[in-house]
Formats: sequence, structure tokens, C-alpha cells
Amino acid sequence: MSKGAKMMNKIAVLSVLFFAASSVLADDEPVTLENAKPVGPHTKTEAIAKSFSMERATRYLDSASLTWQKKSNCFACHTNFAYLYARPLVDAKAPAHQTVRKALEDLVEIRWEKSKPRWDAEVVASGAALAFNDAATTGKLHPTTKKALDRMWTVQKKDGGWNWLKCSWPPMENDDHYGATLAAVAAGVAPEEYRKSDLAKAGLAKLKLYFEKNPPENLHHKAMLLWANSYLGDLLKANEKQAYVDELLKTQIADGGWAGGGFGDWRRGDKTMQDKSTSDGYGTGFAVYVLRRSGLPKDHPAIDKGIAWLHANQRESGRWWSRSLFRDGSHLLTNAGTAFAVMALAETK
Repeated sequence: MSKGAKMMNKIAVLSVLFFAASSVLADDEPVTLENAKPVGPHTKTEAIAKSFSMERATRYLDSASLTWQKKSNCFACHTNFAYLYARPLVDAKAPAHQTVRKALEDLVEIRWEKSKPRWDAEVVASGAALAFNDAATTGKLHPTTKKALDRMWTVQKKDGGWNWLKCSWPPMENDDHYGATLAAVAAGVAPEEYRKSDLAKAGLAKLKLYFEKNPPENLHHKAMLLWANSYLGDLLKANEKQAYVDELLKTQIADGGWAGGGFGDWRRGDKTMQDKSTSDGYGTGFAVYVLRRSGLPKDHPAIDKGIAWLHANQRESGRWWSRSLFRDGSHLLTNAGTAFAVMALAETK
């Protein structure tokens, strides 16, 4: 190779390195819709972080939610709905949080008015995310939140449940029971005692009948009922609540975490077996959060071990890896797993 060719090759390499470096955000630069970039594929082999960092966790959530918004222009249970639960528990003033919140308000106020929700499930999930977000920020019921919640009851079925998305994508888009418990969470967490409004009281009465006729079929159903009951207080009898808490405690793995695959006997689309013995972000974050909401103290041994697992198993990107419960591939449950990990950590400050 001639000297000129070598020089041109060196310049090209330096240029690539420069632009690659310039695309990485500085640690103190907030993630926005304009500069958000994918953090990379969700892989079990990603290195464990040298030390726990809530800042890395929230930056990961910001990036994941905004890149999903740019790529898909929609809301999903595994990413930006879960994001609106978790992000304000750390910092509601982050530009990314304000952008995602505004996008969901626009979905309710603009897209639903021009056309209609894609599914009944979108109505419930939107109401739940907005209500949880209101409770974690202003403590007041936003008019858009009330609009979504009020619409939720208009699509409730006669049996008290909802026609949920059943895509065989557990745990969120798999069966009607998840949608019913999420609706209960939405009504219960909503500020200003929304649950006592006429629409909510009538809808909750039907919902309780649904739960009587459709008892939980797996541990995830039971954990969701524990979550909803932490707001409403009358979904579970005292012995039922204790039994569900005990069952959740018994599934804790020796290393202190929980396995998402251990919450149900779900069939996988790739014909492999669910992993019920390896702790992951979704299983651990969800279990710790629900147990804390159910009244377990911060210093309970199971909570201590769960938090220790979260501190020790954050990945370098800031996320907590969670294997898809449907098919090996994109593992988007990692996004929800990271959100629930943040929620669990916030509940144990």
C-alpha cells in the first residue's frame, strides 16, 4: 500500500472513531427524543456493572422508552407504559419523562378522538400508566387521566373483565386476568379517591364479581391481585393475602432473586422450557415491589436479599436482563424488568 493510501486509510479510521465517540452522550447530558439512541441488544452475556448506579438505570429507561417511541410510535406494556410507573419515582423533571408523558396524553386526547383506541387493552393500560404517574408526581387527578379511566369502564364486559390482548406473550399480553387486575390497580392508585366516583364504584363492583368467578391461575395473577389490593383493600380476604405472600416468598431463589419464568406455567413460542431457577430483573423487581406494597418491612430478610440481588446484578448499560417468557430473541421484557427493579429500589429507600 502506498504512503498516500495508508494516510487516507488512517484518516478514515480516525473519522469513524470520532463520529462514534461524538454519538455517545456525556454523563451529564439528559436523554431527549432527539439524541436518544438504542442501548444495544438485550443479551444475557452483557457484563455485570462494577457497581450499582440508579443514574445508569434511569438513563437506560430514558433511552429505551424514547427509542421505542421513535421506532414504533406507540405504547407497549413492556416498555413505555412501565416507564411511566418507574421514572417519576426517581426524577419526574427529566426531559425524557416529560416527553413520554406528553405522548400518552396526546394519544388519549388526539388520536382517540380522531380515530379510536387500537384495543380495549390500550384504554386500560393508558389509564393505569397515567393514574400511577399522577400519584407519583402531582398527587392530583389530571383531566386526561380521568378521561382515560372513565373510558375504561365503557369497554368493561358484562362479566366484569375486559377483552384483553391474548398474543401468548406472558405475563402482560396473555390472558384476561392480567387486564382485570391492571384495571383494579388503575382505579385504586388514581389520586383524589377516583375509586369512589360513580363510574368507578359501579365498575369495581362488577370487577369483584369477576375475580370471584375467575380465581387466579398462577403466581403472577396472585401477585397482581396483591398489588391491586394494596390500594383497594377489599379484593382479598386476610387469609388469601397471606397465602399469596407466602407463596411468593417460597419461590425466592437461593441467590436472593426471583425468576420471571417461575410465576406461571406458560408455554413458550420457541418450544423451549421456561427458566424457573435463574433470577432475573423482572422476576426480582416485580416480587420485591409487590411484597413491599403488601406490607413487608424494608428490613425483612427476603426484601434485603432481593435488593442485594438487584444491586449485584445490574448490567453495564444500566438495565437488568430478563429473558422473554415467549421466545428467545429481543427479550423486551428487560425493559419492564428494569422499570420494576427501579420501583422496587424506590420502595426500599
